[in-house]
Amino acid sequence: MPFIEPVSDENASAAAAEGFAADRERLGYVPTYSRLLAHHPAAVQAWQQLNGSIKAEMDLRRYELVTLAAARRLRSSYCSLAHGSVLVQQFLDPEALRRVALDRRDAGLDEVDVAVMDLAEKVVDDATSVTEADVQRLRDLGLSDKDVLDVVLAASARCFFSKTLDALGAEPDAEFLTLDPALREVLVVGRPIAAS
Repeated sequence: MPFIEPVSDENASAAAAEGFAADRERLGYVPTYSRLLAHHPAAVQAWQQLNGSIKAEMDLRRYELVTLAAARRLRSSYCSLAHGSVLVQQFLDPEALRRVALDRRDAGLDEVDVAVMDLAEKVVDDATSVTEADVQRLRDLGLSDKDVLDVVLAASARCFFSKTLDALGAEPDAEFLTLDPALREVLVVGRPIAAS
């Protein structure tokens, strides 16, 4: 159970109701995080604009791998499950993603994928520990300074969102129970999936 009361359809502002409708269209349901954040629609809109602009500038597969690495390091089950689900739907089969979650260095990923995930984790752990050598590693693999910035932005943005959800006690939605059990097991890294 979240620590604050989720906003119901009946109590939703016009902006929140519009967001709920978009969620239903996209997902078929309104996620718990949407109902919690609906207490502050302007913040939701700002988050969507920021995250959307970061995501729009990146290759989607790279964005999802970076976000998964950051979410797992943050111990955010909600974000790990959500972005793991995107990776399974669009890029990797469940067993391949399970292997990535367990040990990306032994999962058949290329050097660039491993390097951007490494940088994402380092940003989450201690951004002051990122060095010129970390950035040069990505340059040596063909990434531009803009590409490096995008990785840092995606990992930093995930810190904001994951920490917000976990600080509010948001459990991942029960819809994630439909994921392959072996995959679910490695993607639940913090709060458990809600029972209903």
